[in-house]
Amino acid sequence: MPQPLPRPSETVARLRGAGCVFAEEEAALIAAAARTPDELTRLVDRRVTGSPLEHVLGWARFRGLRLVVEPGVFVPRPRSEFHVEQALALTRPGAVLVDLCCGTGALGAALASERGGVELHAADIDAASVRCARRNLAPLGGKVHRGDLFAPLPRSLYGRVDVLVANAPYVPTREIALLPSEAREYESRISLDGGSDGLDVVRRIAAQARPWLAPGGRLLVQTHPGQAPPALSAFTRGGLAADVVTCDDADSSVIVGRRP
Repeated sequence: MPQPLPRPSETVARLRGAGCVFAEEEAALIAAAARTPDELTRLVDRRVTGSPLEHVLGWARFRGLRLVVEPGVFVPRPRSEFHVEQALALTRPGAVLVDLCCGTGALGAALASERGGVELHAADIDAASVRCARRNLAPLGGKVHRGDLFAPLPRSLYGRVDVLVANAPYVPTREIALLPSEAREYESRISLDGGSDGLDVVRRIAAQARPWLAPGGRLLVQTHPGQAPPALSAFTRGGLAADVVTCDDADSSVIVGRRP
């Protein structure tokens, strides 16, 4: 005899007791994702013990897109929509677009879905992230490469990239312990840890980007507003004309570099 589904009120009570602020909404999403009563119980158990909702569901919502996200993979944040908005203003139809440190491929997916006909490439060093990005970007014609920053990109892109976006890790190592447990315990450290001042990977990208960019091509990297001055300096040392745009509401800055 089939197991009866737990009453919705029981699920809501468990989620609320675990500190989930939007318990009713989460309960409905988890119930929709579960195929059996046993699976519903397992999913709720994962959520109440701290797993991010997106990892429990297997997907995340970003700029209206539903993106596959596996356990351990960086969950795209709403603040990164500001990053997309800045890049979108610089992306023409048919542009060559690269998403470095792509995670789920959220930035590339949003740009490709809102600007038709782009040639889209993405790269990440993390195997689980690459699996997710391939599933998310394949319907958009995107190609995903596994490796460290520019190393896995095809040489055919050299000097041709019109817009290069990177949501590189930018949390200082000493501040990892201060992150919410959902990030600290359930996302890969490599997607969060930016080194002593948070800018180790950003500096590497800025130092290597120029020869990959087309003349007039742009590099856009997300940082915390307090990191903007040293990040700008890194762009300048990499031979890029650079500026910073900041969104106070999102507490986020995007460094925009241009190859002269």
